Amino acid sequence: MVDLYNNIKQIHEAYNKKLISPIELTKDYFQKIKASKHNAYLTLCEERAMQQAKKADQILVQTGQVPHDRFPLLGIPIGIKDVLTIEGVRTTCASRMLEHYIPPYTATSVLRLEAAGAIVLGKLNMDEFAMGSSNENSAFGPVLHPTHHDRVPGGSSGGSATAVKANLCIAALGTDTGGSVRLPASYCGIVGMKPTYGTISRFGLVAFASSLDQVGPLANTVEDVAKLLDVMAGHDPSDSTSLRTQKINYTDLIQTKYDLKNLKIGVPNEYFMGGLQPGVDSSVHSALKWCETQGAKLISVNLPHTKYAVAVYYIIAVSEASSNLARYDSVRFGVRYPDKAEQDLVEFYKKARSLFGAEVKRRIILGTFSLSSGYYDAYYKRACQVRRLIQQDFDKAFKEVDVILSPVSPTTAFKIGEKTSDPLQMYLMDIFTIPVNLAGLPALSVPCGKDNEGLPIGLHMIGPAFGDGKLLAIANAFEKGFRINHG
Repeated sequence: MVDLYNNIKQIHEAYNKKLISPIELTKDYFQKIKASKHNAYLTLCEERAMQQAKKADQILVQTGQVPHDRFPLLGIPIGIKDVLTIEGVRTTCASRMLEHYIPPYTATSVLRLEAAGAIVLGKLNMDEFAMGSSNENSAFGPVLHPTHHDRVPGGSSGGSATAVKANLCIAALGTDTGGSVRLPASYCGIVGMKPTYGTISRFGLVAFASSLDQVGPLANTVEDVAKLLDVMAGHDPSDSTSLRTQKINYTDLIQTKYDLKNLKIGVPNEYFMGGLQPGVDSSVHSALKWCETQGAKLISVNLPHTKYAVAVYYIIAVSEASSNLARYDSVRFGVRYPDKAEQDLVEFYKKARSLFGAEVKRRIILGTFSLSSGYYDAYYKRACQVRRLIQQDFDKAFKEVDVILSPVSPTTAFKIGEKTSDPLQMYLMDIFTIPVNLAGLPALSVPCGKDNEGLPIGLHMIGPAFGDGKLLAIANAFEKGFRINHG
C-alpha cells in the first residue's frame, strides 16, 4: 500500500477519499521498514507513532477532510536523523558513546513537525556525530544506497536520503554542516535543502560544528520540502542562533507560477575547471541549457576563494567539533563502565574516549591542534579570516545574479569502501557544498539526470542569504519543467 504514495499531496488525497487511514498507513510503513535491508533506521518509535496515527484518525473523523490550516502534515510518516533529540527515545548520533542515551527533551524542529500532525516513525542512521560524506562511519553499520546496494548513499544524512528514496518514510530531517543534506539528496535522486543559517532552530540538535550546522528537510519533491520548511522555520527563543525574520509561506510562494524568463543564473568558473565525472558534467550542462531555453540568462561569476574552502572548513569544523565533543567523557555524557578503570583517572578517560570511531577521533585531534597555544593564530584565526573572504565572494556574485547553479558533487555515488582508506579524497566530495555553509547561505539539490550506470545526479542551486523562498520557487519551476522535457 505504501508504494502507492510518494508525496504529501498524494497521501492527503487518499485520506480525503477514505482510501486509507493514518493507522493503516503507519502499520504498512513499519512492515516495510522491518523487511528492509538498507539499515536506514537505528531506532523505531512504533508505540509513539501509533499514538500519533490514532490522533490523526480522530481528527479526520471529526473534520471529514485534512484541515490544512491547522495540521498541514496530518498523518504524514516522517523519519528523523539520529542527531536530533526526541524525549524518551534513544538518540545515539550513530556512536557507541551515546548508544544508550535517552534525552529528556525534544528538538524544536521535531516538536513543530509533530504539532503539525506528522507521524515520527523513528531515528535514522548517519555518520557518527555527523562526521562523514558516505554514511560508512556509523558505529551501527553503513546505510546502503536505495537502488544500488554496493554504493554509498552519501553522508552524513545517508539514512534520511535512503529512507525517503526507498519509501521508508515520505520525508525526513537531516542536518547539513558541509553538504550533509545536499550530497545524500544528490546521490539518491531526491530533493534536499540547507536553509539560510538560523532559519530552523538548532535546539535539540547534537552539535558538531555550531557555526555551520543546520537542520534541513529531504523529500521527493520541492513542494514537500517547502511544506516542511513552512512548519519548522521561525524564531525559537531556546536557540540563540535562531533568526527573527518575517514569516513566509513557502508552499504558497512556489505554487505561484514562477517564470524563468530573464532569470540571471550565475555559473561559477571555479566549479567547472575539470575533474568532474563526465556524466555529472553533461547532466549539469544539460540543465543549464534547458534554463536558457526558458529565457534565463547564464552569467559567468568568479568565486576566487573557493579553492581554500575545503581547508578552511576542515579547520573551523574540527576546531568546533573538538570543543563540542569535550563533554563526552563518560562523566557528563557517554557510556560509563563501573570497573577498576575508574580507580585511575587517566585510564578512565582513555577507556571513555576510545568509544569514538576513527573519523571522530581524527577530527578531535586535528581540532585540538588547531586551537592549541602557538597554533591558534596560524590556523583557526586565519581560517576565520578566509571564511569572511568566501562570504564576500558570494555577496559580490549575488549583486549580478539571482541564483548560482553548479554540480552538487564531482561524482555520483561511489562504491562502499572505495574511499575509506583516503580521508582527503572523501573530504573532496564536499568541495562544491562546503562554501555555502561557510557563507551561511540557502542551497538545495534537485535531480537533473543519471549517469550511464543509472546513478542519480543532483543540480546544486545556491541563493543569497534569506532568499530561501525564491530559491524554492526556482527549484520548483525547474523540477516541473525539466522533468516534463527530460523524463
